[in-house]
Amino acid sequence: MAITLMSRPVLPAWVDYNGHMNDAAYALLFSYGVEALMTEIGLDDSGRAQHGYTLYTLYTLETHLCYLKEAYEGQQVTIGMTLLDLDARRLQPFFTLHDSEGEVLATSEQMLMGIDTASGRPAPFPDAVAAAIERLPRCAVEEWPKQAGRRIGIRR
Repeated sequence: MAITLMSRPVLPAWVDYNGHMNDAAYALLFSYGVEALMTEIGLDDSGRAQHGYTLYTLYTLETHLCYLKEAYEGQQVTIGMTLLDLDARRLQPFFTLHDSEGEVLATSEQMLMGIDTASGRPAPFPDAVAAAIERLPRCAVEEWPKQAGRRIGIRR
């Protein structure tokens, strides 16, 4: 079960010479998904100021993006998210990019670090943020996405 974070059309600027969405646009959409997740857990502009805390910008530790199907100009796409794992200061969300029929176009597994903005150092989630994170949908072990936990390499 995933939470829907945002929906929007594929913009003309995101389409490349092959007639479909450019690889960088997929990464951009997943970055927007992180921003929407931050809003969901109370780390929008006012929440970041109130708590002196952030997850975003340079604090994404790792991203694994899988391109599964093409997206086209004007096509409505939706970002969903389920939480794979977490600890006191890190989140491991699994984002999906869907078309209007629910077909998965791409996935992005990420590792996000929570940062105290005053010190610039990792820190535990503020209580209100931790409570919001507890309400996020979690991925059950038997539902683990096949794109999650992968490593890149040439199979031999």
